[in-house]
Amino acid sequence: MMGITSGNLFRIGELAKAAGISERTIDYYTKLGLISPEKRTLKNYRLYSSETLSTLERINQLKQEKYTLDEIKERLDRWKSVADDSEMTEKLTKLEIQMKQLERDVKELNPLLSELKPSQAREVLANILPKGAACIESLQILLNQFTSM
Repeated sequence: MMGITSGNLFRIGELAKAAGISERTIDYYTKLGLISPEKRTLKNYRLYSSETLSTLERINQLKQEKYTLDEIKERLDRWKSVADDSEMTEKLTKLEIQMKQLERDVKELNPLLSELKPSQAREVLANILPKGAACIESLQILLNQFTSM
C-alpha cells in the first residue's frame, strides 16, 4: 500500500484504513452520495480529501446515535448547503447529536424525578437549572443572531 498521496488526498484504501471502515463501505457511501471523490487520477483511481475523512467521522457519530443513512444524508446535505466549511458542519453535527442525547436523557429523567421526594426533586432541579438556563441562553443568542440577519 502506498502512503498518502500529495496534497492530502487519499486513495480509497488509505481512506478506509484512516477511517477504520472497509473499502466496500466507502464505495457504498460514495454510491449513496454521502461522500464523493475530490478527483480521479489518470488511472481512474478515486482520490478523497481530508474533509472526507471528517465527514466519515460525522457519519459514524450519527450512525451511533441511530440515525439511518437517509437521515444522515439529509443532515449532511443540509449543513453543507448552509456552510461549506467542514469545521462548521462538524460543530453543527456535534451540536445536533448532543441535543438529541439531551432530549433522551430528559425523557429518561422525568419518571425518576417523579419518584423522588419533593425536597429531593427540588435539590436535583436546583443543581440542573442554572446549567440548563445557560444552555438555553446560548441557544437563544444563536437564534437571535440568525433572526437579526
